[in-house]
Amino acid sequence: MTLSILYPTPTAHFRCSTSSRSSTIPSPPLLKNLKLPRFWPWQKVKVGSLSVSPMGFGTWAWGNQFLWGYEESMDDELQQVFNLAVENGINLFDTADSYGTGRLNGQSEKLLGNFIRQFPGNKQVRDNIVIATKFAAYPWRLTPNQFVDACRSSLDRIQIDQIGIGQLHWSTANYAPLQERALWDGLVAMYDKGLVRAVGVSNYGPKQLLKIYDYLEARGVPLVSAQVQFSLLSMGEDQLEMKSTCDALGIRVIAYSPLGLGMLTGKYNTSNLPTGPRGFLFRQILPGLEPLLESLKQIAQKRRKTVSQVAINWCITKGTIPIPGVKSIEQAEENLGALGWKLSSAEMQQLESAALRSPRKMVQNIFQTS
Repeated sequence: MTLSILYPTPTAHFRCSTSSRSSTIPSPPLLKNLKLPRFWPWQKVKVGSLSVSPMGFGTWAWGNQFLWGYEESMDDELQQVFNLAVENGINLFDTADSYGTGRLNGQSEKLLGNFIRQFPGNKQVRDNIVIATKFAAYPWRLTPNQFVDACRSSLDRIQIDQIGIGQLHWSTANYAPLQERALWDGLVAMYDKGLVRAVGVSNYGPKQLLKIYDYLEARGVPLVSAQVQFSLLSMGEDQLEMKSTCDALGIRVIAYSPLGLGMLTGKYNTSNLPTGPRGFLFRQILPGLEPLLESLKQIAQKRRKTVSQVAINWCITKGTIPIPGVKSIEQAEENLGALGWKLSSAEMQQLESAALRSPRKMVQNIFQTS
């Protein structure tokens, strides 16, 4: 799938921020029928040969009952979320063949496929949506052909002819190095067969990234993206080295969990924690985040933005493509408010200094390699 320039449908008003908590200003009479674009055409970013929106939407929650409380009754609103995103220029959606718990395994991909087909806009816009999906390195996927079969299964679930970016979900280098090589060959085969337009990886560190980059380059397959946990809560030496390595190789960093699973939204504190497994994690980390959360609030107030929008914009200004998760219209509207502007160098320095003063950081993915 490719990209075309998307312009939002005109409406009777415009906002200066997208959250219901944000300030709005009345529209002058001449602007009553004008809605400004969330971002301009020249603000598209390159991922290999693909041009995508400077922010994508992540769909981990679409089908995940255990962590995110998904219910099938949510599907109608998720369709509206998808429509709103596309109408506002978002054309990158990240998913995985492992997203969805229990009997709902693969549900995220199925929903994306349904939402694309039911999108009420014109066919050209629909056809130019870029799906980036990740293929799990399950222990029973031992050969290149088995990995290619996984790609075909994703294509069947989404019901499209070609995936935008096919990504290896994690590396097996730390525990099954022979399997790793077979999965790399599977990525090559997917690309050569035209099942994916581009190839990426997820949860790779800089050393392992260099190895797969060289391996794929020798076979004529460009590595275009590296997805890693990247936020003001994940700003350690490893993340910054990864970003520097990707910049040197022309690989785009896709930043997952840009809001730290919700800790950087400003909506939680030690007396107001989310339910489920996230609550335990928040209880460990939130008490040390006062310097960072206070800096986020100060900048948000000055910018007339929300804390979430400032945190996401930090990722954009840092040169990554953040993929915040969305489950509701309110979340989608708020995330969209992170587009169309950039933090100043002084604001970036303020946030990063506050992040370094926070004693606790986000727990890294157990599959993250060096």
